[in-house]
Amino acid sequence: MYGVSGTGSDVGEEWGARAARSRALAVLRVRGRALGLAVLPAAVAVVLYAGGVTGHFTGSGWDAARWVVTVLAVLVLIAATAVALVVARARPAATPTVELAETAAPDLYRLVRDLADRLDVPAPAAIALTPDCDSWLEDRTHRAHRALRTPGGEGESEGAPVLVIGSPFLWWMRVGELRAVLAPVVAGTGPAAQPDIAAARRFVRGLDAAVAVPGTPGLDPVRRIGAGAVGQVARVLLRACRGHAAEMERGVAVAGSERAQAVDYGVRIVAQEQVGLAYAGWDRLLTRVALPAWRMGRWPAKLDAGVVSALTELSRRDRLADGFSSRLGERPACDLLEEPGAVDEAASLLAARLFHGGPAAPGPDWSPVEWSQYPEEVVDRKWRTDAARLHQVLDGLGLADGTARGAGGERVAEGPTLTRVIAHLATEPTKSADARAEADTDAALDAGAGVDTADAADAADTTDAAGADTDTDAEDATDLDPDLDLVLDAEDVEDDDEPVNPAAEALAGALSALLAREEAAREARVAASALTAEAAARSAEKDDRHSGGTSAPVVSGPDGPLPLFPLQPPRSGRDLLADHVTAMVCCAAVDTAEATPGLDWLDGPALLVGGERATDLGPRVLALVEEGDPEPLRVWLARTGVRPEKPVRLV
Repeated sequence: MYGVSGTGSDVGEEWGARAARSRALAVLRVRGRALGLAVLPAAVAVVLYAGGVTGHFTGSGWDAARWVVTVLAVLVLIAATAVALVVARARPAATPTVELAETAAPDLYRLVRDLADRLDVPAPAAIALTPDCDSWLEDRTHRAHRALRTPGGEGESEGAPVLVIGSPFLWWMRVGELRAVLAPVVAGTGPAAQPDIAAARRFVRGLDAAVAVPGTPGLDPVRRIGAGAVGQVARVLLRACRGHAAEMERGVAVAGSERAQAVDYGVRIVAQEQVGLAYAGWDRLLTRVALPAWRMGRWPAKLDAGVVSALTELSRRDRLADGFSSRLGERPACDLLEEPGAVDEAASLLAARLFHGGPAAPGPDWSPVEWSQYPEEVVDRKWRTDAARLHQVLDGLGLADGTARGAGGERVAEGPTLTRVIAHLATEPTKSADARAEADTDAALDAGAGVDTADAADAADTTDAAGADTDTDAEDATDLDPDLDLVLDAEDVEDDDEPVNPAAEALAGALSALLAREEAAREARVAASALTAEAAARSAEKDDRHSGGTSAPVVSGPDGPLPLFPLQPPRSGRDLLADHVTAMVCCAAVDTAEATPGLDWLDGPALLVGGERATDLGPRVLALVEEGDPEPLRVWLARTGVRPEKPVRLV
């Protein structure tokens, strides 16, 4: 079939295609059984009426049976029609993407079209980008998605799927590597054109969309009840064909992979290594670099270009990545775009929407930031905002300027100083029971230094005897009550969970509460702006309908306050306190010492002291927060020339 791929590839491809088609027929059989079950009462009613006409089913009993079955058949047909309409008209989920017209990426379309010709499969209908390290084919033949799709040009089939490409691939991979990675994906358009597989996919997508219909906002109670019933039926059908659908997609993947071996098989092995490396760099860039900016109301406008810098830095640090940076001399795949900067900006904004829940469009509280401005616009502002929040919480706890005192009782300098924070957290640790007992013993020995030696010996014997009796009683009590060990162990655990630094625990709780209120206010603002934009879009669409014009397509996406894919779990109060204390230290270092804010491509915001990144600050801050020990931090401050008693500039 495909001579270049070899006999083994032909057999594997044929096996995968046959397996996919057989599973597709199994999915369609589920649909056929459901249809047969729906028309079964009507068929019984037809038989009963035919028997009455021919004189076989006569009498009052048969007449009653005909009426009952007829009513049942009508109700079942109405319900089946409602389910069929909902499944057919429900809008399947579509991945939010950046649409690429052929005029915006003619070379990329040419590469994909040439790849499809070499694989002897239909070319994708269009190309879209997603801010993720993955690529796939997505069917957007539903009428609700056709308006959002940008046609690829002449020669593309209207029913062909859309090729979705991860945007980091375009900036990190070379042109040959991108072609090798896309070959198995583009090869999947062949099985997608098979009628049985296409019909099975449409049926499964319709059921999946129908399951989500009851959650549609704006439904009245009656319609919501009906939608719930339809959703239950769709859920039963989806459960019946889920296994067959999964095996069908696996067969399609096998067939595409076997067919793609005819194109750049050797390059694909090398390109797969770049896929894993790109994923690692992209994840690090989002969680360490982009997330702090998003929390500040700024979104980096060149995330895809930043992943190249992050991976170059990774190749410099990691010996396993040696040699990867030498690839940068080859032609990058982003050269296939006419305006890489505009595409990168659109993908960066979409990434902020998906992973952080930001607004769909820039605004006064949601503006882009360039990498050259990141240290001043994000890092320095983040530090000073966190420092201001920390002092706000200290004021709320009753530690007004000039009234706070340190652990030794010394008066703390007025204003937002680092000394004030250290004095509050550097509390004397709570003594344990053993330490208190040891101290009491030492005090007793000092007080009884003049006691006679014989009396001391008698006292010691008495104490030993009492201790022995106590141990014996404890053992007896344990034998009498086996659950006593569990109680004692629980008490030990409670003692271990006691906070070492109560002042830090109280401050961390207050910080968490304040941040929760700020986040709730931000989500309310984003939700309000999303509702306003949606209302404006509906009004414009209604006006266009009355005027007979066509409205611009509105891309659906997570415009609400919640992200689809949160990057990190909620931070604990202790982590928040450590971050705020670190920010306060960095502000003091920038204002009173030769330090500047900087950007580390793998770790995010960084403090540069003398041009070098300060990597030893974190453990010293944790010693202050968790143990109340200020000495390591004070040594670091003295070594770097930071003056903690000087007030810092806040936002």
